[in-house]
Amino acid sequence: MSLGSLAFTLFLTVVAGIKCNGTEVCAGSPGERGLPGFPAYLDEELQTALYEIKHQILQTMGVLSLQGSMLSVGDKVFSTNGQSVNFDTIREMCTRAGGHIAAPRNPEENEAIASITKKYNTYPYLGVIEGQTPGDFHYLDGASVNYTNWYPGEPRGRGKEKCVEMYTDGKWNDKGCLQYRLAICEF
Repeated sequence: MSLGSLAFTLFLTVVAGIKCNGTEVCAGSPGERGLPGFPAYLDEELQTALYEIKHQILQTMGVLSLQGSMLSVGDKVFSTNGQSVNFDTIREMCTRAGGHIAAPRNPEENEAIASITKKYNTYPYLGVIEGQTPGDFHYLDGASVNYTNWYPGEPRGRGKEKCVEMYTDGKWNDKGCLQYRLAICEF
């Protein structure tokens, strides 16, 4: 799926429904079947409107990427508003925007987040937390961490530092969750 398609799908999802509980799109009961009409691909007015919306999304994405506040890697988009807040606030901000706290799952994603980190010269929190067992880290969705980039000697919080921050060189450090860190979300 291209970045434009992903953004357009996200846009249509938001326009088509209201989010319930942060995860589901609300849906009522189906209405009555309408009269037959043209297939969407034959409707010039609809196709023109869709083209204009897609063009506006691509323009916006271009502006954001030039400002360095948005980078895309594969099917993911990483973005920041430049604010520094605590972990719970970042989680809430990202969820409200339709995303999650940035959580690199490979070196390319780690480098994209590090690039934003360098531009803002502020450490961000990552979407990785320590579980009940000290030293056992997982993604916010509960999946085991499949990629790490720990600073030498880290993690060393031994259960007392439940969150993970990224240094400007892209290395990770376990940290308490109440510090103010750069908010970077992934979509």
